[in-house]
Amino acid sequence: MNRYALLLITSMLLVGSNVGIGKSIVAFVPVPLFALLRFVIAMAVLGPLLRVAKLRRVKRDEWINLFLQALFGTFGFTLLMLNGVARTSAVAAGVITSTIPAVVALLSWLILKERPNGRALASIALAIAGVVVINLAHADKGAGSPGSFAGNLMVLGAVCCESVYIILSRRLTQTLAPLDICAYTHLFGLLLMLPLGIGTFAHFDYRAVPASIWMLVLWYGLSASIFSFWLWMKGIRHVPGSLAGVFSAVLPVAAALYGIVFLGERPTLAHGIALACVITGIGLASLKAKRVPPVAS
Repeated sequence: MNRYALLLITSMLLVGSNVGIGKSIVAFVPVPLFALLRFVIAMAVLGPLLRVAKLRRVKRDEWINLFLQALFGTFGFTLLMLNGVARTSAVAAGVITSTIPAVVALLSWLILKERPNGRALASIALAIAGVVVINLAHADKGAGSPGSFAGNLMVLGAVCCESVYIILSRRLTQTLAPLDICAYTHLFGLLLMLPLGIGTFAHFDYRAVPASIWMLVLWYGLSASIFSFWLWMKGIRHVPGSLAGVFSAVLPVAAALYGIVFLGERPTLAHGIALACVITGIGLASLKAKRVPPVAS
């Protein structure tokens, strides 16, 4: 295995572990405040990319596309994912999040009229089956239970938002650098999140949050917005798409391991069946995939 393949694996490990890390954080920090802090941390690093000369070169239609990407891929994704993991298990959220490649294929079919081949259709069907298995297994539980049906639906909504982001990014990657796209969308995300997050500052007791949780907030902001994105973009340039697609299966495994080791969660038979469906679908679709889009959060 070459170093570029290791970059892709590391990226997926970060994305998967962030599912569980987010669950650990929202147990102490309100979702709006945590979401706002994520964008503040990201912009503290990406801010130098926002040079006036570069901003002036961005065209009007590109700004519209960037705003839509931020609305779905950063603002919508963050709120739905964090609210979702607060209500469901990290194991379930990881499995649902790993359906992103299949949801991208489905939305490309519905929105862009890009008809999928037989393998892609099978992958979509397996991903849907995996999500259905998880939700049917916990449909009788309340919204506050570890296997919350409502939380699963929120995570699925986050997956749909991220998939829309990926579809929209296909246009911009032809004219704008990936890190510039990341900086612009996080700037919009910060502006969108300000009205929701700013109100929690005055009424939140920061002293009640352990120092270890604040360290996780810092790590989440850096890894979700910068590290995982850069690692994936760096590796995907040198690894065949057929191989890169298989690495997406690392995501639910990382999320499950974090949930088991750090959160004391115990996977069920339903989780195992759903995970098998999703991983099989990813591997099947990757056999002929030309390129797998990056998972940006």
